[in-house]
Order: sequence, then structure tokens, then C-alpha cells
Amino acid sequence: MTAATELMDLAIVFAFVVVTLAQFLSMIRLVIGPGTGDRILALDTMVVNAIGMIVLLGISQGTRIYFEAAMIIAMLGFVSTVAYARFVLRGDIIE
Repeated sequence: MTAATELMDLAIVFAFVVVTLAQFLSMIRLVIGPGTGDRILALDTMVVNAIGMIVLLGISQGTRIYFEAAMIIAMLGFVSTVAYARFVLRGDIIE
């Protein structure tokens, strides 16, 4: 392997570690969050971290299917966060 390939592998491993740490910190905020807004924000952050992990998995394996899955999860994560926030604020989702 060349030095560039080894450096790229090291960068991907470092990125996995950092995103995993961010995911655990978001999970802690989800559990101990003092308010509902903190929990909603932690859940949205966990979705973003999961998308980052899926993209990193796609980069490390060199396949494109993970990027499509990340796009679908991003769309579902956005809609579910907005729906949950509306439910908490107004008591209903659809008026």
C-alpha cells in the first residue's frame, strides 16, 4: 500500500472514532436532557451523526449504495424532527 492509502485509512478510522464519540455524547444528552427541546435537538443530532457514519462506511467500502441510504435517512430524519417538534409545541401534527 502507498502512503496516501494508509493515510486515507487512518483518516477514516479517526473520523469513525470522532463520529461515534459524538453519537454517544448526543445519546447522553437525550437521556439527561433537562427539557423537551434538548431531547429533540439531541435526537436530531443523533440522526445527523448516523448519516455521517453511513457516509463514512460508504467511503471506506467504496460503494455508492450507502450514499443513497444516507439521503433517505436524511429526508426521514428531517420530517420526523419537524413533526415531533410540532407535536410538542402544538399538541397535533396536522391542523
